[in-house]
Amino acid sequence: MYVAIFPPTPSVALTTALLAVGYSPVPIADVADAERREPERGWSAAVIELSEDAGLAITVGRKLRDEHGIAVLLVVDRTLTSRLATEDGFDDFVLTPVDQAELAVRLGKLDRIAAVEHADPILKHRDLELNTATYQATIAGHPRDLTFMEYELLRFFVEHPQRVWSREQILSKVWGYDYYGGSRTVDVHVRRLRAKLGEERSNWIATVRSVGYRFG
Repeated sequence: MYVAIFPPTPSVALTTALLAVGYSPVPIADVADAERREPERGWSAAVIELSEDAGLAITVGRKLRDEHGIAVLLVVDRTLTSRLATEDGFDDFVLTPVDQAELAVRLGKLDRIAAVEHADPILKHRDLELNTATYQATIAGHPRDLTFMEYELLRFFVEHPQRVWSREQILSKVWGYDYYGGSRTVDVHVRRLRAKLGEERSNWIATVRSVGYRFG
């Protein structure tokens, strides 16, 4: 697990702590250097150590976070904590001297977030593909024009195949627990989805009598 670390000459204590909790620190000189040196699986996080030139460090961290989507952990000297009240270009922070257990927990949390964000956005079922990043749906490479809720319902089905869901469960999971529409809403959207999937694929959404629906 690799973390980009700035400034490129971090303190020995921070480097030692990172290595001790299983992370490999890669010093970077600037944002462009982070791009050049990014590992194949991406950065687990960027660790920004605030020292005398805190303004530059915060600027680098903000660019890594806002422009490149890298989670940023600030390592802050206790005398500089007042800076945090007016800064927002970071995801989490630890105070020095760094506690290794705390560092492991905070980096682990950011690493899990990064893993989710870098996960494959494509959901597939046979020749159906749903791009969860762009909200596009295609069948055999041909786009399907779905409304937002039609897409969300189809996405729910694809993510939970073979299980039988009641109409009330689907309403809660897809529309939200505070939605006041009746179960008829589910039936209407299922009917529309079947039409848009086409005759050959409409049976992907099976009606389970007296219960609800099953996809698969």
